[in-house]
Amino acid sequence: MKKKTFGQVLTEARKRAGLTQKEVAERLRRPDGRPVDAPYLNAVEHDRRRPPPDYLIVQLAKIIEISANVLFFHARRMPSDIKRDVEHEQVEAAYEAFRKAIAGAKSGKKKG
Repeated sequence: MKKKTFGQVLTEARKRAGLTQKEVAERLRRPDGRPVDAPYLNAVEHDRRRPPPDYLIVQLAKIIEISANVLFFHARRMPSDIKRDVEHEQVEAAYEAFRKAIAGAKSGKKKG
């Protein structure tokens, strides 16, 4: 199965939420309060622009009702709340848990 891009995941979630690019762009706010323009969002959805800054990813997740973690994963970024110094063992344990969860999902196994 081909990996989905950030833009593809964003587009699918936006459409599931029943929103247009224009509607989403009008709700997204820059730090100065100005809305994001629809052509920018279009470029992101078509992978002509890099995934947006973290603060916009968080806003997008709320607007289109998808987990911010999913968007951060497809942006190939860590959420800002976990961007900090950690011990090597913690990083190793986190990746092992992630691999185990992904392997379980692929094989159809349920946690429990």
